[in-house]
Amino acid sequence: MKSISKWLVLGLCLALLGTLVIPVIAQEDISGPGEGGIIITGNTADDPATFNPLLANDTSSFDIVQWLYPALFTVNWQTGESEPNQPGGLAESWSYDETGTILTINLRQDLAWNDGTPITSADYLYAVNAVRSGQIDNSYASTFETMADGSPAGGKVASVEAPDPYTVVVTFTEADCVAFESVNDIQVVPAHVFQELYGEDYAAMMEDPRSIPTVSFGAFKDIEFAPAQRVSLVADQSYPDSLLGYVSPEEWVYLSVPDENVETERFIAGEITVLAVPSTRQNDFKTDPALADFKTYEFTGNGFTFFAMNTADPSNPQPGLDEDGNALPQIPHPVLGDVLVRRAITQAVDMDAILEGIRDGNGIKVATHTIPTSWVYNPDLQYTFDTAAAQALLDEAGWVDDDGDASTPRVCQNCLYAREVDPAFEGSPLSLKLRVPEGGVVGSQIGEFFKASLDEIGFSTDFQAIDWGSAFLPELTGQTFDMALLSWSLGLPVEPDVTDFYTPAVDVPGAGFNFTSYYNEELNQILAEARVVPGCDPEARKALYLRAQEILFNDAPYYYMYVTESMTAVQPNLENWNPTPYSRIWDTDAWALLDQPE
Repeated sequence: MKSISKWLVLGLCLALLGTLVIPVIAQEDISGPGEGGIIITGNTADDPATFNPLLANDTSSFDIVQWLYPALFTVNWQTGESEPNQPGGLAESWSYDETGTILTINLRQDLAWNDGTPITSADYLYAVNAVRSGQIDNSYASTFETMADGSPAGGKVASVEAPDPYTVVVTFTEADCVAFESVNDIQVVPAHVFQELYGEDYAAMMEDPRSIPTVSFGAFKDIEFAPAQRVSLVADQSYPDSLLGYVSPEEWVYLSVPDENVETERFIAGEITVLAVPSTRQNDFKTDPALADFKTYEFTGNGFTFFAMNTADPSNPQPGLDEDGNALPQIPHPVLGDVLVRRAITQAVDMDAILEGIRDGNGIKVATHTIPTSWVYNPDLQYTFDTAAAQALLDEAGWVDDDGDASTPRVCQNCLYAREVDPAFEGSPLSLKLRVPEGGVVGSQIGEFFKASLDEIGFSTDFQAIDWGSAFLPELTGQTFDMALLSWSLGLPVEPDVTDFYTPAVDVPGAGFNFTSYYNEELNQILAEARVVPGCDPEARKALYLRAQEILFNDAPYYYMYVTESMTAVQPNLENWNPTPYSRIWDTDAWALLDQPE
């Protein structure tokens, strides 16, 4: 598997982070090649949108392609850090020159795609050229300084070269404490296959995103796709990095289930192998004697659930930068463009009640993107639940209760949008849309809670749970939404930089992660400065990131909600399962389902 990166999902069982380090546990040869049974995991989201890693922007797609393609660097799942010579990783070693701007990566020479073709620097270079072309929807184009046509992209990578089949040379615009991992965001693909299929017409791959790969590298291969039912992969015994010297499971199945409650019941019935236990059921697995035989592992999520607020006009989405790389002024959102309204929302919703009443206490409140397990966390930043203060902020923002009737929404009286954009907006009701993806029971319950809380202080909230692939994701990334509930996985290795979330270079309708169109010049400068601190001194960087947290807390592009206290459960007869604080599935190729005793 590759290094876990940033993927959108509500209810996602996030990448792991913790203080506990579990020692490496040797897997046992308790089965033969392909004799370890069929591993089944549930999918409560939509079908994967693609099987092409260069197009993957949704969790379902990533869950599949992670088994089929290598990465430059992979994480040591005992330490959570990128290290050379890790299973599934191409890098044998790497080094910087004396300026810190030229990174040379030496590739392993013992790896091949499962058709026997050696994996070389050409495979990575093809992926780089495809992403940099601008012809495909890939959120990591902002890794580069410029696109292929010379237009600014805002990133730190000036060039990528392959001087020989087993060397990649990356030149950065300046020494950068973060850009090392951004190189890994570009997923490696079999260039000999992609070249034959698409050549340099990279846009052609978007015409058939679910094209089944004929060549892969990983513990599993050969996708069989039954829409709305399952995706299955069979063991690939040619995979050279397997823990046992062979792949133990016969097959890996991604089973479509309607929601997490159905998934849980099917797990209890023995129909699913591994379960991200819903927060509402974690206490059952801790206390119910009937569930005592299941193996469980508890952890703190490396990510957060949040309430996104679009700061720009959703009727006319614009990129954050113009063609020359200059900041492009945004027309503010008619309601949420005013920071006073966003702050009012952060005080109107009782997060303690959500955690206790909906998540059964399985969560930790946060008030910025930096979570409690981070080395730059500031515990002093906390939201205060105060409906009176929230109402006062709305009054100050020019959203007033003009009739004294709590059942009708507030209206604009000299609100920001009427003052600065359109005087005809005066008298408009405080009406917004809130969306969550379908299938997440907890997400829908939280959405209903938000609706009730906002309506209580004078909003008229249109809340709906909508289909992820056809509705939610297009509205979110297309920047046509008002408010949305979802989660971020922050990725590994752990890094407090949030350039990929909040800067204008990633404010790209249809592709970028700054889908709230948030802009703060001081934050942009701080993030840029933190990346080039001499020697990457952690204390100097921490001071900058503490200020970044204050800015985001005050500006509230998100209402940051909570970090999950999570649990994974597996069947009692699953052997060779050794979860770490950083992954519960790192050793899947060694898993074996033993026959249950009579």
